[in-house]
Amino acid sequence: MAGKYELYKDSADGFRFRLKAANGEVVATSESYVSKSGAQSGIESVKSNASSPVVDLT
Repeated sequence: MAGKYELYKDSADGFRFRLKAANGEVVATSESYVSKSGAQSGIESVKSNASSPVVDLT
């Protein structure tokens, strides 16, 4: 199974998403969005930027 995005409502009634790896581990959790469409746009942003280069600042 591939990784997946889970869209859900948080305790403050905002919308968040989490990215889960194929093994079920949470890889990333989003900020809280006011609207569901905002959270969906956040998912699309992560998808489109996933191939961005890594910048090592250490």
